[in-house]
This record gives sequence, C-alpha cells and structure tokens, in this order.
Amino acid sequence: MKITLIDLPKITDPRGNLTVAEGLDKVPFDIKRAYWVYDVPAGESRGGHAHKRLYQLVVALSGSFTVTLDDGHERQTVLLNHPWQGLLIETNTWRTLDDFSSGAVCLVLASEHFEEEDYIYDYDEFLRYVGCSK
Repeated sequence: MKITLIDLPKITDPRGNLTVAEGLDKVPFDIKRAYWVYDVPAGESRGGHAHKRLYQLVVALSGSFTVTLDDGHERQTVLLNHPWQGLLIETNTWRTLDDFSSGAVCLVLASEHFEEEDYIYDYDEFLRYVGCSK
C-alpha cells in the first residue's frame, strides 16, 4: 500500500507561521468540503469507514494522532503531528484515527460533498467491495 504524505507550503514569519492548501495545486483534487474533528475524548477513535469515490487530505492542525490505513491486504499506521503536512487517503481505503493528544485538531479536506451512499461502515462489506476475503 502506498502512503502519500504531502508537504504543504509553510511560510515562516516571526509573527507566526502560515500554511496554505489549494485544490489542484499541492492538494491533488478540487476541495469541495472541509471539516475538522476536535475534543476527542481519551481512548476514542474516529473514522472506522471507507469511501468509494471520495479522496481526503488529513492534517493535524494542532497536537497529534495516528491514522491507520487498510486496503484489505495490508495495514499501515502514520503519525500526523505537523500542521504543514497532510496524509492523502485514496478511495477504497479503510481508515481509523486514534491516539489523539490533548487539544488535537484534525482537519479533513474532501474531494466530494457529503453523500451517505459513498460510505462503507461495515469492515466485512468493505473487504467484499475491494475483492478480499477474510
């Protein structure tokens, strides 16, 4: 499984740094939706699903968390802890976000608007969808 970390432009300034994410430039898709996850209680997980059509770029704006990606054959875990670096999650990839530090903020840039039918919430259904068996 290919893991793609994208370094976004980091503009350093003594008054504070700035990072920019522009669709079809450093972000390899047109951004149609942005949302953020925060105040995740200790020990809780987010994600736990896959998408059929949607691509995402996940960024730890503050703090840190891990993202486990699973394509049905292989699992890899990535620590996100830099606000200028995003993890590209492609279609047909099961994702789980864990180990949120206190004060962590997770930004997600998405290639599509919300569509319930794009989600796969059951792991066994995901395995069937990607042509894998347990």
